[in-house]
Amino acid sequence: MRMRWFVGLIFWVLLSAGAAWAQESQKPLTLEESIRIALERNLKLHSSMEGVAGSEFRRKAAMTDFFAKWTGQYGYTRYSFPSFIGNFGGGLTSGPASSPTVYNLSSTISQPLFAGGSILSNYRIEKHGVDISKTDVETVKRDIVLQVREGYFNILRAEKFLDVARQTVKQFSAQLEVTRAFFEVGIVPKNDVLQAEVRLANAKLGLLRAENDVVLAKSSFNSLLRREIDAPLEVIDILGHSPFPLRFEESLKEALGKRPEIRTSNLKIEQAKEGVKIAKSGFFPTVNLSGNYSRLSEEPLLVGDLRSERWTVQALATFTLGDWGKTAHKVGEGKVKVTQAEDAKVELIEGITLEVKSDYQILLVAEKNISVAEKSIEQAEENLRMNEERYKHQVATATDVLDAVVLLAQARVNYYGALSDFNISKARLERAMGRMYP
Repeated sequence: MRMRWFVGLIFWVLLSAGAAWAQESQKPLTLEESIRIALERNLKLHSSMEGVAGSEFRRKAAMTDFFAKWTGQYGYTRYSFPSFIGNFGGGLTSGPASSPTVYNLSSTISQPLFAGGSILSNYRIEKHGVDISKTDVETVKRDIVLQVREGYFNILRAEKFLDVARQTVKQFSAQLEVTRAFFEVGIVPKNDVLQAEVRLANAKLGLLRAENDVVLAKSSFNSLLRREIDAPLEVIDILGHSPFPLRFEESLKEALGKRPEIRTSNLKIEQAKEGVKIAKSGFFPTVNLSGNYSRLSEEPLLVGDLRSERWTVQALATFTLGDWGKTAHKVGEGKVKVTQAEDAKVELIEGITLEVKSDYQILLVAEKNISVAEKSIEQAEENLRMNEERYKHQVATATDVLDAVVLLAQARVNYYGALSDFNISKARLERAMGRMYP
């Protein structure tokens, strides 16, 4: 009895958890939640973050060039004649008591003291590379946020158009009923009924297209969030309008101060300058301090009566006396790369300026379209009401009413389209300004 009660309890808990999960999975998504999900799951962002780790490994590898390198060698040599391993100087001489087999162990430590600044410049290049990777992550994040915002408002636009299509079908259906009633009592000709039926059929086709647009918009959004493409999806309706508070000059100033792409271009200029320093290091000598220990023996374990060992300490300065201008040519090439990087930054700033200007103008136009579309809806609703009343009194024709329905539907489409365009334009402008939403 207790066992049955225990099994029943577990079964009830599992059912409750499944029901709660299903309810949670169908919970409408907010824009902020959608952005969070996309940032957590996006593979391009994950790859960019891995790029930061890779750059950090390269920086650490460059840091090791400052430290001493320790190498070791172990060798086996067999001579054509027996050789004597002397204790003085570790030399080899022939002798009757010697063996032709020699084992050698040597170890060397080398510490760079001066390399013309190339080691430091190479490290700085890799350090800038880490910073570039980090700014690339910020750029990818902003691109993802923009894609989510556009996809979110595209869903809302499609759903609003679907509502308009349903209202239009409903209005044409009501008009068809009125027209049929008038036809049955002989007030209107059969042609009016046919017109109403054709308009209703066309509206139903538009409804099917609107339903398909909603499905496609949600599928695209699911794909962006890396969910199942046909997973149920509902979003919170935030389709509204609030004036953008900044002027163009303020927007441009913010863009030039916040865009991660500009930080990336500055870092690339610094990398190119460090490349020039690396090239110039060829004009200077390199100075290294090294120590060596070696041991020779006829035994594999380097033991025995006949053995030799020695150590040396050496400071070595290496000069390049002539390279036919190769170093100078490398310096020239490095300076060209600096110029190219600076030109790329100027071009980037010009592109950002144009992008902000374009998005700002589109935002202004969309904002003006909203107010125009609002008035248009009021006028279209009044026009439909008047034509319906006139038609009931046979002062207006059926065509007048049907055209009024079409005008109202178009006015609503224009309004919701303007609202969507405004919100998408605002998202694009904020992306152009380098903002991170929310």
